[in-house]
Amino acid sequence: MISPDYILGLIDGEGSFTVYVRDPASVEQRKRRALAEPRFYIKLIAKDKDILWQLKNFFGCGNIYFQKDNRLNHQDCYRYEVGHRKDLKEIIIPFFKKHQPKLVSRQKDFTIFCQLMELIESKKHLTKAGLREMYSIKQEMH
Repeated sequence: MISPDYILGLIDGEGSFTVYVRDPASVEQRKRRALAEPRFYIKLIAKDKDILWQLKNFFGCGNIYFQKDNRLNHQDCYRYEVGHRKDLKEIIIPFFKKHQPKLVSRQKDFTIFCQLMELIESKKHLTKAGLREMYSIKQEMH
């Protein structure tokens, strides 16, 4: 079983809190997926994928995906990702509020992530003004 401290080390090194926010100027041109997609993920090289399965078991949510990388001097990876809003709200956010990331940059991203999640919960992303606000806030993330 992995510990919260071990998870924090992974997050500080390889993790990400992000929200993909559609550019408000191009919303009408895009017809795919949601306007705002929150994601928490950790990406590791293929030989370390067992750690990602431990994370999935620890949190009890999320999925693991293979990522092919054809770039020179890069390896294929696996990514543990949580994108379901209920899991983010009820599992991931409470965990990281209790166990804060150590790196200042990761703390900042987590704070902004929580702010954007609150805006999504209040359906701000469904208005042009709200989407513009979220897009502006997103630009402050690492």
